[in-house]
Amino acid sequence: MNSKLLESSRRVEDAVFDVTVNAGDGYMLPLKKGQILRMIDVCGNQSGDVQIYNQHDKTERYNANNTITAQANTMIELGTVIRSNRNNPMLTVIADTCGEHDTLGSGCSAEGNCVRYTDKTRYMHSCRDTFVRTLQDFGMSKRDQTCNLNFFTKVILDDTGRLEFADGISGPGKYIDMRADMDVLFLLSDCSQLNNPCNDYNPTPIRMVVWDE
Repeated sequence: MNSKLLESSRRVEDAVFDVTVNAGDGYMLPLKKGQILRMIDVCGNQSGDVQIYNQHDKTERYNANNTITAQANTMIELGTVIRSNRNNPMLTVIADTCGEHDTLGSGCSAEGNCVRYTDKTRYMHSCRDTFVRTLQDFGMSKRDQTCNLNFFTKVILDDTGRLEFADGISGPGKYIDMRADMDVLFLLSDCSQLNNPCNDYNPTPIRMVVWDE
């Protein structure tokens, strides 16, 4: 048995909230301390880019350095405590059927698309644009963008410091459960990247389900 994997006994029928976010869309989900969030990779191998904020003080937000340093691991997996820029716990992974999720790769952007896939992709969808549009609905701006997590995605860091996307780590119905350790705003961009083969050039939905404590 893979020690990184653990199924949950929670039933979707008992959830207090359930939303499916289509590829290319963004969604800001408020979570109260103690609530459980399940992200579901509906069709498989779909990257869910996420930024996280303290509901009551948006200057406190997810920080990759503190999260990686505290666990001495660049991946988000079972037992990981996702930490803020003030080193406070924000979310804890309590169940996971995928196994590993990325903290290193930045969300796709117009500039990044040009560098990786030529200038022809400049005006294609990007997660950075989705983040900005969604933040504006909550009185925030592009200055409030922070580190992002990439759920259902794995970026390999080799001995030379080179980063490379790993294909096919997730599958239809794979999920991750996280308990909110403070009141948070959980901002999802369901990546509509058409140039990366990790999703077989076919972006698909991500479902978010919430239970009370």
